[in-house]
Amino acid sequence: MKRKKRSRCLDLKESILKEIHKKGGWVNTHSHLDRAFTLSKKNFPYANAHLHQKWELVDELKRTSTVSNIYDRMAYGVEKMLAQGVQALGSFIDVDEVIKDKSIIAAQKIRDKYKKDIKIKYMNQVLKGVINKEARRWFDLGASFVDIVSGLPGRDKGHEEEHLDIVFDTAKKMGKMIHVHVDQLNTSKEKETDLLAKKTKEHKMEGKVVGIHGISIAAHPKEYRKKLYKQIKDAGLMLISCPTAWIDSIYVHSKDPNRIGVERSEEMAPIHNAILPVDELLAEGITVGIGTDNINDIYKPFTDGDMWTELRFMLESCRYYDVKELVKIATINGLKVLGLT
Repeated sequence: MKRKKRSRCLDLKESILKEIHKKGGWVNTHSHLDRAFTLSKKNFPYANAHLHQKWELVDELKRTSTVSNIYDRMAYGVEKMLAQGVQALGSFIDVDEVIKDKSIIAAQKIRDKYKKDIKIKYMNQVLKGVINKEARRWFDLGASFVDIVSGLPGRDKGHEEEHLDIVFDTAKKMGKMIHVHVDQLNTSKEKETDLLAKKTKEHKMEGKVVGIHGISIAAHPKEYRKKLYKQIKDAGLMLISCPTAWIDSIYVHSKDPNRIGVERSEEMAPIHNAILPVDELLAEGITVGIGTDNINDIYKPFTDGDMWTELRFMLESCRYYDVKELVKIATINGLKVLGLT
């Protein structure tokens, strides 16, 4: 007896990858390649630290890294992106009083080497803030080198508006876009995206500003979210989701002051996954891109920089199955977020 042929099921991954390829390939809008692939037995325990603790814990790495070390890490990261068919890449680089200009030198060498293979846009990471005199000096130097000026208002806690005013004034003076880390702690206490949208309109930078992560948005009630989406849209604000980097954001600083670590938060909030609410944002016509964020370091020790993994986490966490929109997030939207269209 002849066996009946089994009908071929719909292979959604194959379909999405094929469409991404047709549009030139993936766009990784957010990474930190100068710190990628730095996990070691010595620093692995730091992976359990809270985000704000890690801002300081990476100082040792920055201090001891040579330009050659940084170049090798970045080159390895770019090669991994190219192997996946990534057409454009956004990478933050550290520029501050600890690492000084070492990442700038390495980043320029990377740009020169790969200029025919991939479009690269650099942003200056400001882990020391922008208000302190020494921090400001390095912020200005970094901003003059990179393609996109960046901010981290949480680093200048209590002075977030002043922080953003400096970032916006600098970007306007230099004629550059802005990327800002916002709402990273998955708590309704954070309203940084709200502030970023207001500052975008205040500085008349509509359509030139991007918020990165936005995890705390989903921790707010629906009424607040709806108002926020209107503000975001009115400001022409775009957003980036780095799904695997923040899916674990249900943690707060340990109450033990002598311990580097975190514990589960008991804060009450709407039931949600710890991820930018991409489904709601797209329904409001807001542009969303996707990125890998940190790769194989103390921030994300198990993240390997795989773009399909990031997209898969996004669509599953947000239960978002619109294939055409997912392809746009991975390609067209990414190019827009990086100022390449």
